Amino acid sequence: MKRAAIVVCGVALIGLAPGAGAHAFLDHAAPAVGSAVHGSPATVKLWFTQELEPAFSTLRVLDRNGKQVDSGDSRVDRANATALQVSIPRLAPGTYRVLWRVLSVDTHVTEGDFVFDVLP
Repeated sequence: MKRAAIVVCGVALIGLAPGAGAHAFLDHAAPAVGSAVHGSPATVKLWFTQELEPAFSTLRVLDRNGKQVDSGDSRVDRANATALQVSIPRLAPGTYRVLWRVLSVDTHVTEGDFVFDVLP
């Protein structure tokens, strides 16, 4: 009887435990993934599906030659821990690649990239 009660309690606890958290996936970005923007944006900002660990989340912007063109100040937004942003200087017209690698608060790492175009 005691063993059955332990099994029932164990099964109940497993059912109540939070599920394994999903990874922090890219939700949306500004500039948008694959977009063309008129004029240079002042920042690139990405929003994810989970809160991020600031010390282990990075964002870079590269030009068509692979040279990093952002200001090197990528950071998680203090007001919204699901957002990661980096400042960028005035960009010339062209195609730019955004590279990100984040660690979500559930300890899963995800990474990815996308491009956007700056039009005159």
